[in-house]
Amino acid sequence: MKVFIIAALTADGFIGKDASHLANWTSPEDKKKFVRLTKEAGVMIMGARTFETIGRALPGRKTIVYTSQPQKVTAEGVETTTEEPAKLLARLEKEGYTSVAICGGASIYAMFMQAGVVTDLYLTIEPILFGQGVPLFSDSLEVPLTLVQLEQPNQHSVFLHYATPKSA
Repeated sequence: MKVFIIAALTADGFIGKDASHLANWTSPEDKKKFVRLTKEAGVMIMGARTFETIGRALPGRKTIVYTSQPQKVTAEGVETTTEEPAKLLARLEKEGYTSVAICGGASIYAMFMQAGVVTDLYLTIEPILFGQGVPLFSDSLEVPLTLVQLEQPNQHSVFLHYATPKSA
């Protein structure tokens, strides 16, 4: 199963100013890439705080939210879970899914990386600095990556596609 992290980062490596910061600072090209890749995957997995910034299930994608308080996620068409990443992915594979997008935030990204299930990372580097904020990963980790593709979708942003050792 293809399991990929998708994230936009500032040039200084942050995914937001704080946990409730909306991703309204990313380029139109990043937003189009997000929609295309998550629709192709068919499943979006995210944490409760990331879901709060979206607030609804997005059309054409199964939305799964990690939360210890499922009663707080009242949006229609959203599934909640506390399953370990490998168990959740095994269940989704049995349901016929072949690709999953991990959409944030930092603790969910770290949880899936530490579980060793991530095959790819799709990162957009945007031309903005926050100076401080939420890093891509909430925990320390060390994973070698292989650059698969580098694109410059506009004059200032960069798309990076990396493969992890899991994809080999």
